[in-house]
Amino acid sequence: MAAKILEKRQLSENVFKMVLEGERIARKRKAGQFVVLRIHEEGERIPLTIADADPEKGTVTIIFQVVGKSTAHLSDLNPGDTLLDLVGPLGKPTHIEKVGTVACIGGGVGIAPVYPITQAMKHAGNHIISIIGARSKDLIIMEDEMKAVSDEFVVATDDGSYGFKGFVSQALEEKYLMQGRKIDMVVAIGPVPMMRAVCDTTKKYNVPTVVSLNSIMVDATGMCGACRVSVGGKTRFVCVDGPEFDGHQVDFRQLIDRQRIYLQEEKESYDHYCSCRLGKGGN
Repeated sequence: MAAKILEKRQLSENVFKMVLEGERIARKRKAGQFVVLRIHEEGERIPLTIADADPEKGTVTIIFQVVGKSTAHLSDLNPGDTLLDLVGPLGKPTHIEKVGTVACIGGGVGIAPVYPITQAMKHAGNHIISIIGARSKDLIIMEDEMKAVSDEFVVATDDGSYGFKGFVSQALEEKYLMQGRKIDMVVAIGPVPMMRAVCDTTKKYNVPTVVSLNSIMVDATGMCGACRVSVGGKTRFVCVDGPEFDGHQVDFRQLIDRQRIYLQEEKESYDHYCSCRLGKGGN
């Protein structure tokens, strides 16, 4: 169905928040699920995790980073513009239950998809430790929202410009695991190297860890096969079997290789779009 853009705000460099019309999706969505949108008839399908929703207002919130042509085009749209398609909610929702202490970890734009999971885990009665991180202070997003649903809250920056100096995986280990704190579950979402580092850390302490691999989805129906991953030695499709998996079972080396497959084509498409945007090329 078509969806009008109601609000748009830039959160940090190349990261945007949009509130969209989506009454039925807002009523049915659960933490961890995503939508797929198309800007126009010839546009590619863009899978994006639902960062928030308001069933009463009938709205869905997405947060995305400009990484290629389609997300660049999406960032150029404004309130009042209409998307051709908005489909969802898709994917298996996060398994939510009261397990005790849950560490919810978000890196970069991955803070957005970890937010609704943190909300749901808190609502289920868990003690929430939230750790969010980015390269520097100006790239941190949703700090207030994450803090509001957390019992303990840590910000980490690679360059030390804000909060803990270091990676989120280091903050988890040094502030909690090395101190003997009992953590019953970790949920980590962000760049693949970040999730891999978190999983390497939690594996040493035998802490169950869930990761979301939504960033490698393409058509989000299981038809294209681009989101194949190896989990526990078995092939899985992120869009229909996930997007969340046991992080200790994910073959991250294969995942990183798969992410690199279309880098050159994506770069060429993005560069062409940017040149058209500046009036230096054709359509």
